[in-house]
Amino acid sequence: MSAQDVVAVIESDPAAMRTLRAAAGLGLPDWWIGAGFVRNRVWDAISGRPASPERDVDVAYFDPANPDPGEEVRAEARAVAILPDVPWEIRNQARMHLRNGDEPYTSTLDAMSRWPETATCVAVTLRDGAVQLVCCHGLDDLVGMVVRPSPAFDDSEGRAKVRRRMETKGWPARWAGLRLEI
Repeated sequence: MSAQDVVAVIESDPAAMRTLRAAAGLGLPDWWIGAGFVRNRVWDAISGRPASPERDVDVAYFDPANPDPGEEVRAEARAVAILPDVPWEIRNQARMHLRNGDEPYTSTLDAMSRWPETATCVAVTLRDGAVQLVCCHGLDDLVGMVVRPSPAFDDSEGRAKVRRRMETKGWPARWAGLRLEI
């Protein structure tokens, strides 16, 4: 599966495209929808499973001029007004370093590159109406159904967290071909 194939998985899903158009309408700077929104659809497609409903839709954006958490609440309210059945989770990555104990992030993609698994550090956005894909640590683990800690989680504590996430989210039961590589 190539990057074009991953984009095609997203583009062929009417719910995903509605969600992307709604997010675009929020006017958030440097916004991307990532993590399970992309990963789960790709793994479902590879496994021949229908796309499952989202537990949440992670919209990451970067606005260092407005780090007020209240803006995230307002953005979620605007998103719910557009698509009330979507479990929106909208976060300004310009302030998430404080929660994560990291140095300040420089962009949405910088923040996403520090998410737990390489196959989770993926996202899509709409630019001029076209779906754009980013894979912070490459495409291989996503399309190979490999769960591997991202560099930010590649220590004993991080690897244990990745293992727990995989188990508590039920990934092995949902995707039989999934491989944990720690």
